[in-house]
This record gives sequence, C-alpha cells and structure tokens, in this order.
Amino acid sequence: MKYKNIVKARFIKRLNRFVAEVEINGERELCHVKNTGRCKELLIEGATVYLEKSDNEARKYRYSLVTVQKGERLVNMDSQAPNKAVYEWLRNESVFKNITCIRPETTFGKSRFDFYFEYEGKKAFAEVKGVTLENDGVVSFPDAPTERGLKHINELCQCVKEGFEAYIIFVVQMKSVLYFTPAEGHDPKFSEGLRNAAANGVRVLCYDCEVTENEMVLCNEVVIKL
Repeated sequence: MKYKNIVKARFIKRLNRFVAEVEINGERELCHVKNTGRCKELLIEGATVYLEKSDNEARKYRYSLVTVQKGERLVNMDSQAPNKAVYEWLRNESVFKNITCIRPETTFGKSRFDFYFEYEGKKAFAEVKGVTLENDGVVSFPDAPTERGLKHINELCQCVKEGFEAYIIFVVQMKSVLYFTPAEGHDPKFSEGLRNAAANGVRVLCYDCEVTENEMVLCNEVVIKL
C-alpha cells in the first residue's frame, strides 16, 4: 500500500489520542494521528516523522501522521495500513492459493472479522492486528489491554468449532525483527487467550513489512513464540 504527498516533520508532542503537534520546515502544525494506541516508545519529542498531506482542503487537519523513525528503523504506525497490506497480500495469493473470494469486514456471531476468504474449497475467517511495539528486536502485541482483541480470539475459536479455518495475522509494521511474542505484561488475558486459541485450531501468523516513507508491503514470515 502506498501513500501520496508525504512530508517530513519533527514530532513535538501528542495532545490527545487523535492529535499531535509537529514542526514542518520550522512551522508548528497540528496533525491527525492514525493510531489511537499509546505508542509511547515511538512518539517521543524530536523524533522524525512522516505525514501524509490530504488533498481535501475542507479537512480540519491537513496532515496525518503515518510513519516514525525509531533508531535505524522506519515504523509505520497507521492503524489502517495492516488491513490494506493484508488485502493486497491475499489478492497476490502469496500464501493462500486459488482464492475465489475475499470479503472484508464480515460478521460471524457477535464479531466482525477483518476478512472472510475462500481458497481451494476451504472457507476461512481472518483477524488482522498491527504490531508497532518493539524492544531489542522482539515485537509484541498489544501495547495496552484490549477486550476487543480477546473477544475476537474467542470468536475465532468458535469459527473453528463450526468448521471454518480461522487465522489471526499479526502484521509487524517494520522490518528486521527477531521474533513475535504476546505482550504478557500489557495484557495477560489476551496473551493467555492467544495461546488457548492456537491450541484449539486457530492459526497464528506473523509477517514483517518493508516500510519506506510512502509505502508498506507485507514481506517475510516472523518466528512466533507464544
């Protein structure tokens, strides 16, 4: 997936979940933050960030913060990017072959999953989770407690019971990481739920991404340690 009209800036501070103050060519500007997570390890004063400038002059904020420089890594922190990248990945049949149907945002039970797809005569649901939390090359999810995430895991288990294939796909929004593990310290219930789901037939996948200032593409499989 690609962005248009990318602008380099310096991060100053986050005002709330949705708005941050940045500096562009010496001028201070408010921008929309496309991730409501904490992202404290990314959004630090002085960090280099990349913004997408909107063509819509009527928008309240002309810029959206999508990528941040963390050390030598570029980290995409746009919460909408993982779904777009997975959709492109599914359409390219990178892993799942002979796909005959891809349907985003499909309801099952009390949950709406990111994707329903059919391939080789099989029917599958998939939930996508973006991963931006990294420490010494180890990436984790979530960075804060997520009741919604746990609900999705439990519903995926129900999908398996009813004869569907079920996947949770962790999209690491950066490159060159060591392995993925659930963030036990941030949400032990989600971590335990993920291990339980894997033991009951939910397939856990994890891929890193090639990230540039204006693009994010699903890339290589990442080792998972539950």
